[in-house]
Amino acid sequence: MHVAGGKRGRITIHDVAAAAGVSISTASKALNETGRMSAETRERVKRIAGEVGFRPNALARGLLSKRSFTIGLLTNDTYGRFTLPVMAGISEALVDHGVSVFLCAIEHDPSLGQIHVEAMLEKQVDGIIATGKRLDRQLPVDLSNLHVPVVYAFTEGTPASVTFRSDDAQGARLAVEWLVKMGRRRIAHITGPEDFFSVRERTGAYRDVIGDEGLVMFGHWAEAWGHEAVAEIWNGEGEKPDAIFCGNDQIARGAVDALRERGVRVPEDVSVVGFDNWEIVAGQTRPPLTSVDMELKELGRQAGLTVLALAEGRPVEPGVRKLPCRLVVRQSCGAQSPRR
Repeated sequence: MHVAGGKRGRITIHDVAAAAGVSISTASKALNETGRMSAETRERVKRIAGEVGFRPNALARGLLSKRSFTIGLLTNDTYGRFTLPVMAGISEALVDHGVSVFLCAIEHDPSLGQIHVEAMLEKQVDGIIATGKRLDRQLPVDLSNLHVPVVYAFTEGTPASVTFRSDDAQGARLAVEWLVKMGRRRIAHITGPEDFFSVRERTGAYRDVIGDEGLVMFGHWAEAWGHEAVAEIWNGEGEKPDAIFCGNDQIARGAVDALRERGVRVPEDVSVVGFDNWEIVAGQTRPPLTSVDMELKELGRQAGLTVLALAEGRPVEPGVRKLPCRLVVRQSCGAQSPRR
């Protein structure tokens, strides 16, 4: 089949319509899955479009389908620790659908948040994904009554929304059960502030496995706290832990440093496991740190596909979707990776 093509050789919808022997309107409707026509006609137009190499640009597709093929990503995680992996997953999920993602960071400023939301609506985004740095905090902007779909990922959503979050309790159980499997019996838990939902979830799972006799120390999300907590335990009376499950990788790194300073070997004497699997911390700890990965990229991928489904008018059940975590085993717990 020979198709002349438009200016500069670009294949246009006019060329597809001519090659298929249909009107431009029919060709457009066939390619956008709209309008009434026989299945044979629709399939023939789509087949011919593929054969001639027709690729509608975003503007043309938007005019035909009344969509902009853009998604807005709104976050208050300005450091990007959680947002960047989520965004990578969103982009990966949507790139094959011709959808672009643009990010707006709003700090903790409601007025700035409102400005960004209005800018997204002016750009006629097909939907918005809200994300942040805490599961139990909403972004400082009201997204409840917008005319575009909103999906929440790693931040608290509205009651009727679709919200994706990591299953922190399941992740903590993975870590503690792995330590028990490795023969550790005196497992301590050094973690962050108790007012964090994720801290309570992880602590609850730890106690479900260990029992109420387990040692839990609440503090802050920093290496200094891991260092301080180990000093407090080792300077105190009684039997010392043979394993420490930490609330994040920074705490775990501080704990490993404090143990080394006391001549306590990791993992021979004490196994250490972190949470987050933040490569820049876990990979550079000595020995490298076993950690729970929250699968943020997958979380973003699911959020992206869901907001796309909503934008296309497909039904999506509201509610909280908890995605499972994964244990990444390195040398700090003294064992090889679990077999699947």
